[in-house]
Amino acid sequence: MHPQNLLLLRNLFEQHYILLAFNGLFSASLIEEIGLALRKHLEALSATPTEVTDVFTIYIELTQNIRHYSKKKGLSDERASGTITISREQNRYIINAGNVVEMADGEELFRRIHELARLDKLELKALWKNQMRQPRAPGASTGAGLGLIDMARKASQPLVASFNRLDENWGFFSLQVIL
Repeated sequence: MHPQNLLLLRNLFEQHYILLAFNGLFSASLIEEIGLALRKHLEALSATPTEVTDVFTIYIELTQNIRHYSKKKGLSDERASGTITISREQNRYIINAGNVVEMADGEELFRRIHELARLDKLELKALWKNQMRQPRAPGASTGAGLGLIDMARKASQPLVASFNRLDENWGFFSLQVIL
């Protein structure tokens, strides 16, 4: 990257009110360190304790999902990296995250997001309670279950997803959560 492009990147961050941006591999320690920095940054901006907790919780959910997916699929570094941005615009926090996924996984997740987007707050609460009651096999993941529903419940607007095909086997899945 040419140094002049860094100024363009900074201007883009300013234009979109981006507080945090990361692109790369999400290790457990990196997720933790960025999370601590995010909390301190939000507190310095005088975010309410609820805002800090909600933004942090969604950041953790999204980055851990990216990390777990990459590990589960045994992806190469190029495919395993993820991207996250957190911005604040008009008293709302906007969290965007994305990563490379297999086509079938991305299509299923995209479908699931659209199902959740059609539900109102009461329906999301009922779905969350129902999901909580479901038995889980030891060590089983909820597979974009409870965490996704919880994000939809916390969001001030329906979740928005996009899924772009990269080639015949892979796509880039992106999710936006607005608080």
